[in-house]
Amino acid sequence: MATVTIRNLDEKVVKTLKAQAKANKRSLEAELRHLLSETAEQRIKRQAFMKEAARIRRMTPKDRPQSDSVELLREDRRR
Repeated sequence: MATVTIRNLDEKVVKTLKAQAKANKRSLEAELRHLLSETAEQRIKRQAFMKEAARIRRMTPKDRPQSDSVELLREDRRR
């Protein structure tokens, strides 16, 4: 495991994080570990999502534009 030191944090930030840690029944260190892990995990998930979206986008031929879903819904309701 790595060790990280953060210097010069604003006191308001530290106070807020301590209150958040207390509300979550964690130490400040555990709360910070949780927040950092959660943020990293969200980034990984977002990158995977963007990669999958790009893969799906490539499946649509460039010479065939996407349909406007609003127009398709209106047309369906008219029927």
